[in-house]
Amino acid sequence: DLGLKHVRTKPYTPKTNGKAERFIQTALREWAYAVAYANSDHCAAELPIWLHRYNWHRPHGSLKSKPPISRLGLTKDNLLRLHS
Repeated sequence: DLGLKHVRTKPYTPKTNGKAERFIQTALREWAYAVAYANSDHCAAELPIWLHRYNWHRPHGSLKSKPPISRLGLTKDNLLRLHS
C-alpha cells in the first residue's frame, strides 16, 4: 500500500551491506552475548532497552561520538525529545 519494496543484499558483503553487518556485530557483542541471560525470554525483553540506549544514548564513532537520534536534528519542543 505504501509502495515499499524489500531489497535484499548478499550477506557478509560490506560494500553493499556494511552498516547492517556492523549493527549486527554490535548487537551480538553488546546485547546478545554481553550477559548470561537466564532464558531467551529475558534476552528478548532486554532488546528494546538495548535498542533505546543504542539509538538515543550510545556514542557512535562515525557520528563524532553522538547517538544516531542526533542525526534527526530534533528541537527541544519536539515530542521525541521527551523520550530521551
